[in-house]
Amino acid sequence: MTATERRRSRGRGWTGRLLAEGSDPDPRFSLANERTFLAWIRTALALIAAGIGLALVDDLVEAPLRHVLSVGSAATGALVAALAFHRWLRTERALRRAETLPPPALAPVIAYGLAAASLVLLVAVLVTR
Repeated sequence: MTATERRRSRGRGWTGRLLAEGSDPDPRFSLANERTFLAWIRTALALIAAGIGLALVDDLVEAPLRHVLSVGSAATGALVAALAFHRWLRTERALRRAETLPPPALAPVIAYGLAAASLVLLVAVLVTR
């Protein structure tokens, strides 16, 4: 079986298209990419859990702001989960093509977003106490 035939037999859909590109990278790099993906998924789950926690804590922050923060946190968690897969796929594709890895576009969004949300929550807690 030729290399082209092996690539075609690996699968259809996005996995088949991914595996058909370039060559297999060092497994350590693919596994590191997977660990990074899982770390982003943990971050997404933490944001979703924070949104649920905020929604359930009645005496911490007044209702309108509490709802905005809880929905915002949960929605951000969903966005992080979706973008984490997109980042994993772009990185894996770059590894297979032996290209420069894409910059971490998700990191500054999360960092600045969490900082802003933390400041809003801090101000809200200080004002209501």
